[in-house]
Amino acid sequence: MRVFSKKIYFPILLIVFTTNTNAQTNADAEYLQVVKERAYKITAPLQIKDSAKFYSVREKIAQEYVAIKKIDDKKATAISGVKAKGLEKAATDAKIEKINSTTEEERAALNKRFVKSLSKQLTANQIEQVKNGLTYNVLPITYKAHLDMIPSLKEEEKTYIHEALVEAREHAMVAGSSDAKHAWFGKYKGRINNYLAARGYDLKKEREGWKERQVAQKNNILTLLYFLTNKLSYEL
Repeated sequence: MRVFSKKIYFPILLIVFTTNTNAQTNADAEYLQVVKERAYKITAPLQIKDSAKFYSVREKIAQEYVAIKKIDDKKATAISGVKAKGLEKAATDAKIEKINSTTEEERAALNKRFVKSLSKQLTANQIEQVKNGLTYNVLPITYKAHLDMIPSLKEEEKTYIHEALVEAREHAMVAGSSDAKHAWFGKYKGRINNYLAARGYDLKKEREGWKERQVAQKNNILTLLYFLTNKLSYEL
């Protein structure tokens, strides 16, 4: 059997360790560049005139992405470690549930610190824009869709829908992927549907009526454009 001397073995370990470290560093640098670009797109609409303030806010948003990724990576490592132990299913599930619970607590704490930090530089309206930017504007789009779908909504029902979507957004802000963010909104949309159904709304009929109104509105616009085009041609 071939035996490696210490003089050969330790340099090999050093090369492997250095290569892995460099690869991780490069991956981290690439991810940071990606999230800085995302953060710029979120910061730009805020119309911050002071350059130093603008880039400070952008950096906070970018670092929030980085912090979320670290939480995700930590969670994934912990769950892999539990599964590798080969425990009984019940024991494995219990440990994973504990990891998930702890992770959500970390996310909530991170989000609270992030918003508090933003409040030192941004107005309440600007913070709303950042929150919506981090979550693909799902809240305003979904809220408007409900109002359009059910014009007869009462004020308390509108309030419930909006508050539910706000709560969903708080969770989605610190979710680590697009799918995870949309999953939070999906969960709360289900709650909204159950709430509206319990209030006596037939959601299937409401959606059908909404679709018919959309088609009618589109046809009206096309008719108006046709009329204006013909009128302009006649006048010319």
